[in-house]
Amino acid sequence: MNLELNKNAIRMLTGFIVGLVVLGGLYYGGIFLFLVLAMCVFSGSKEYVNILKNKGFFPSLKVILITDLILAILFYLNKPDLILAALTLCTIASFMWVLFKGRQPYIANAATTVLGFIYGGWLTLHLLLLRGLSSTSGDGVLDLTVGNSEGLGFTVFMFVIVLLTDTGCYFVGRRFGKHSLAPTVSPKKTIEGALGGIVCALIGGFIAGFCISLPWYHSLILGLLCTLFAQIGDLCESLIKRDAGVKDSSDILPGHGGFLDRTDSYVFTIPVAYYYIKFFILDSSINVQTVLEGLMHGFGL
Repeated sequence: MNLELNKNAIRMLTGFIVGLVVLGGLYYGGIFLFLVLAMCVFSGSKEYVNILKNKGFFPSLKVILITDLILAILFYLNKPDLILAALTLCTIASFMWVLFKGRQPYIANAATTVLGFIYGGWLTLHLLLLRGLSSTSGDGVLDLTVGNSEGLGFTVFMFVIVLLTDTGCYFVGRRFGKHSLAPTVSPKKTIEGALGGIVCALIGGFIAGFCISLPWYHSLILGLLCTLFAQIGDLCESLIKRDAGVKDSSDILPGHGGFLDRTDSYVFTIPVAYYYIKFFILDSSINVQTVLEGLMHGFGL
């Protein structure tokens, strides 16, 4: 009994500290957010490499970490053309590493190296772009200051949706879950839990959207996208771990596993949220409301 209480206390303390650091990074932005995100990306990349070693794959941790660092700096400076150039050159570097330094299986090692900096770095680093979004900034300008309440609002909206998705999936699945969602990947996840997560996320999305003056249709669409990709990201990380035969990505966060275990729901959600907000909310040339009204009229609604 005491051991269980100690575990719960450690879990709560870890969650509190991590949550405080993340909230601080999101609020203050700038170099603080850069450092917090870089720590998560670098730690997650190391966990990724260790997981794949259990499968007999040996991606280059050096190539992945160097690429992560280059991408993090370019994302922070908001240099999209250089980001594409870096991805191209680092992909070539992955194959060169296999050619000169690699070991069997060559194809798998090259492929998993590229996947490492795409999955663990490039996708997650979109958080810098999301936090820096602002309708008042010029084109190509990234506003990571405390004063950018718009970018902060969008980021908090996304985090709220993901947290409510995880909470709804857990409690609804635990209480009503009967039908397995993906039995070969994550046997404990259920269809009922997934639907519960979606409902909780959409309700929370409308409330969060109202708080940041987001039109209802954007709250609905963005909330739905975030909750769906949060669950897909969770399942994909479970797929990687199950295929490699490991339960947690690491034990660096007492009571919570590793960084990949804590960020899996955000990996796909962050870039999806960023591109939707950038092209459908902040870009005035695309009027989602007009499109929805046209669709409703077409269906006779």
